[in-house]
Amino acid sequence: MTLDIASGRPPDRPFDVLAPAAQKAPLVFASPHSGAAYPPDFVAGSRLDPVTLRRSEDSYVDELFAAAPEHGAPLLRALFPRAFVDPNREALELDPTMFEDALPAAAMTATPRVVAGLGSIARVVATGEEIYARKLNFAEARDRLERYYRPYHRALEELVLVTRRRFGHCLLIDCHSMPSVGGPMERDAGDLRVDIVLGDCHGRSCAPLLTSHVEALLARQGLRVARNSPYAGGFVTQSYGRPAEGLHALQIEINRALYMDETSFERGPGFGRMRGLMTELVRGLARIERTAFAA
Repeated sequence: MTLDIASGRPPDRPFDVLAPAAQKAPLVFASPHSGAAYPPDFVAGSRLDPVTLRRSEDSYVDELFAAAPEHGAPLLRALFPRAFVDPNREALELDPTMFEDALPAAAMTATPRVVAGLGSIARVVATGEEIYARKLNFAEARDRLERYYRPYHRALEELVLVTRRRFGHCLLIDCHSMPSVGGPMERDAGDLRVDIVLGDCHGRSCAPLLTSHVEALLARQGLRVARNSPYAGGFVTQSYGRPAEGLHALQIEINRALYMDETSFERGPGFGRMRGLMTELVRGLARIERTAFAA
């Protein structure tokens, strides 16, 4: 059984799908990093305290987009934490220095994300602190992938494909948050960040007209928006975004200072406002014209 550090509630599954009564929009929202259910043996085996382990979380992002079902779109949210297993990575993106035994031949051991310590089984939290007090064995990683990572992706793939079958196209919004200042491991280290960063893999994962439409909706609400810097999109955006096939994926990063305390992980005074702004974004996207989906 796992213990939810944030709320004390043990989850009974790796994810939730908050589904509308009837899907009325060609949209899928997903929050892969807002899970806060930390297995006790994972916490006990870490060299970090529970609060430091949470530094990789996109805390409360699922709550910011919770209105999606009211506007006819499903919301998939992971319940497991990113520090435990990260669904925004290739499954076998693994750092061999973390393991006491050999990895499968198919393991991707030298990607930039692995080198940074942020593979599917992360070596460090987002601020660079080492997670583990010991080396793992690959069986532990395989168990996490089978019980958490793969079920999440099966659910996401089904939502995306069902949506495309129903509407002819689908826009996946991959929902994240980012620290308000670039971290020591990032290329904008020490820099203050804008309110929102949209990542469409430099135009490869989402039709430019769709990205522009999302940017306009956000800018209309007074938010400062950037594209593809410092985040152009992760594994989910790169893998699910195939505009020529009617599948569009756009990553959205929200500045955490706008809605939470980045030290205590408490919701901040701006939480209600930001949830309202994201609700307006969902509402605006639900009304999007079909022509915006042209690749």
